[in-house]
Amino acid sequence: MKWYQLANTKIMEQLNTTKTGLTSEERTHRLETSGYNRMKEGKQLKGWQKVLKHFTDLLMVVLLAAAILKFVTGEYVEGTIIFLVVIVNGFVGYWQERKAEESLNGLKQMMGQEAVILIEGNRQTVPTEELVQGDIVVLSAGDVVPADIRLIEVHDLLIEESILTGESEAAEKTVECLLDELPAGDQKNMAFSGTHVQAGTAIGIVVEVGDNTEIGKINQALQSVQSQTTPLVKKLQNLNQQIFRGIMGLIVFLVFFTTLHYGMEWQLMFSAMIALIVAMIPEGLPAVLTMILSIGVKEMSEENAIIKSMPSVETLGSMTVICSDKTGTLTKNEMTVVNVATTQAERLVEIMNNCQELKQTDNQEATMLTGNPTELALLHYVEEHAPMLRLKSVESKIPFSSSYKYMATLHLEDNQAVIFVKGAPEVLLAKSNLSQEERGQWQKQATQFAQQGQRVLGFAFKEVATDLELSHEALTNLTFAGLTGIIDPPKESAIQAVKECQQAGIVVKMITGDHKETAKAIGKQIGLTNTEIVLEGRDIDQLSEEELTSQVKQVDVFARTTPEHKLRLVSALQANGEIVGMTGDGVNDAPALKKADIGIAMGIKGSEVSKQAADMVLADDNFHTIAKAVKEGRKIFDNLKKTINFFLPTSLAQGLVVVFALLMNRPLPLSPIQILWVNMVTTITLSYALGFEKAGKDTMNRPPRATNEGILSKYSIFRIGYVSLLIIIPAYFLAIQFEGQALQQTILLQNIVLAQGLYMINCRELTSPSINKGLFENRPLFFSLAVLAILQFTVLFLPTMQQWIGTTSLTMTQQLLIFANAALLFAIVEIEKVVTTAIQRKRKRAVSIKAS
Repeated sequence: MKWYQLANTKIMEQLNTTKTGLTSEERTHRLETSGYNRMKEGKQLKGWQKVLKHFTDLLMVVLLAAAILKFVTGEYVEGTIIFLVVIVNGFVGYWQERKAEESLNGLKQMMGQEAVILIEGNRQTVPTEELVQGDIVVLSAGDVVPADIRLIEVHDLLIEESILTGESEAAEKTVECLLDELPAGDQKNMAFSGTHVQAGTAIGIVVEVGDNTEIGKINQALQSVQSQTTPLVKKLQNLNQQIFRGIMGLIVFLVFFTTLHYGMEWQLMFSAMIALIVAMIPEGLPAVLTMILSIGVKEMSEENAIIKSMPSVETLGSMTVICSDKTGTLTKNEMTVVNVATTQAERLVEIMNNCQELKQTDNQEATMLTGNPTELALLHYVEEHAPMLRLKSVESKIPFSSSYKYMATLHLEDNQAVIFVKGAPEVLLAKSNLSQEERGQWQKQATQFAQQGQRVLGFAFKEVATDLELSHEALTNLTFAGLTGIIDPPKESAIQAVKECQQAGIVVKMITGDHKETAKAIGKQIGLTNTEIVLEGRDIDQLSEEELTSQVKQVDVFARTTPEHKLRLVSALQANGEIVGMTGDGVNDAPALKKADIGIAMGIKGSEVSKQAADMVLADDNFHTIAKAVKEGRKIFDNLKKTINFFLPTSLAQGLVVVFALLMNRPLPLSPIQILWVNMVTTITLSYALGFEKAGKDTMNRPPRATNEGILSKYSIFRIGYVSLLIIIPAYFLAIQFEGQALQQTILLQNIVLAQGLYMINCRELTSPSINKGLFENRPLFFSLAVLAILQFTVLFLPTMQQWIGTTSLTMTQQLLIFANAALLFAIVEIEKVVTTAIQRKRKRAVSIKAS
């Protein structure tokens, strides 16, 4: 229902109420039939469901099956170890990735607790949740509006609606009908639930309660939006599926081959298949990735970016579009005088200082005051340009009203009095003593300011006799003092951040509730690319989903938008395959923040609802922090790729050992416990170090990676394949040169671990030489190698560990042979990187020449 378009009498008739309010009996009846003024909660996951979902990962399910098979076959120790690995991984995921679903609570808190209403003409205070349609509510300064209210009587009413519109300046309210189709921010005869009465008083009719209020609609949108699966999670799920299909394919092949060729017993086959599963599933990978993401979360918190969901760290690095709110995000959220045109400079500053209602004494600084943002901007200007200026005593005053669009004050001055006036330029010019030509010149100047998105104020004065009584009729023949242009200016850091994002191939779009010209002006100032066309909310309403999906590519500035518009814009961008980041600070931003791939809320000026709906909170409200976070996200993904490229060759190598043994009908060369030792202890010890590698020089000078790009490229698969062969083939043939199962297993185990240590250094740089200056800057790398050396020492020389792992001591000759194998692997990988890089450069050169 468009209540703002209806007359008060029509609304009262429709809601069957009067100016004196409802009766107690009628209120009780309506409360019973229509329900309470509260918002419905979405269905929440139970605690056990939140835990269980972290054990449903495909590879974890396979490991659970392997553990169960171990128990069935009586191998309880190995089954218990595998089972514990799954439990540890699941609980790490639960504790690290849990995300509080508190958005509804934040919205409920914004509705206030009590309201003053009229019941049969008598004022009574009732709980907010007991309001019903038709109640007559009394509003005063400081109140939180308890429901959506159609105003029927106002007295200098100013309501701060930033939670809905995102704009900091309070809206002046009226009671007149409005006939046009208008967004909530332009419905001047409505007061909306959750907004704050800044000044004045009012009486109004409750027209909507609960989920039907504007804030209720935001809640419904918030509840209906499904949280996005991050690109990293999607890629890891695809990787898990690839590993699973590979393992299942190998198992099917080996079962048929060994059964038909060797007639292998089923119990032995079970044991071999479990060994293959344990060998090829990188059990430690989730723990390592969690550690690397944790490092990123910590480093980003030091840069004032608070991450609530760890995979979101990587999402930042893959963003292709950032949709930013304007007020408080790209701008300072402080109205500022940016342009002045005057022929009476001293008088202009005097008018600013005295024709206002905020500053009462000379010792009050503008920074200490709160209230009308426009008056604050003028007082800041006075402090900067005339710090010694003193207040004049106010003899009488005409407060500002939208009906006559000016404010006037009368002051004594020497042997006379002076009237100071500020207000709409066209009104003051009409009351001035200027010629028609002079008025036209001033009006032209005012238009120039307005075209730059500035709010334009005019200033005038009149010297009068001391016995003059201030009245509207006295405001004639004014001396026009000048104009000011006021705007919420962009932050310098935001301008720099937009430039950095664009260099990194990220498109920045501004979505604001502000007016078109203001939005366009700010868009140009911060350096947005496509600012000539501005889409307003009403334009968006006329577009189908397909048309909007097309339009959103060519437009970077969107004005007069509602929460529904923001949600549609994010969805349209995602339909184009974009990875969307959305920033915001108001309640109106919450649904879009939740819908976006990465929601970014403001920590200082942001509402609790926006913080709770977001994936990341900027502790300093600085858009530039996002650029830093993008760099960190890209670095983390690079390090994750390095880690996965390091991890998988070892898993594949161990799997190949099992495959070779089965194909050649030989005993398994490594036991499941030895395989788990490599996967869960030594590999994790080494992988952790790669998380500390610093960002490359080109990190912010390359475009975001393609959304369909997997973690493993063709080159990565090639690298994993040949490295796994280089790890296992020399090691296997070296091991079988010696007698005794324990000795063979120990040589093979030590060879794999040492090869891992050197290959980890290889993986510092995927295509560049790994021995460089950065190697010595990564102290955790040397620490991890030292820890690995200690762990392997215990396995090789401590009797308890030898008995538990199934190893024995090695001679110096055997150790040297193992080291030679590992050194050969390191050298081959470094040579291959040089050759591959040279080939890639040659291909790029050839493509470039062909294109030119």
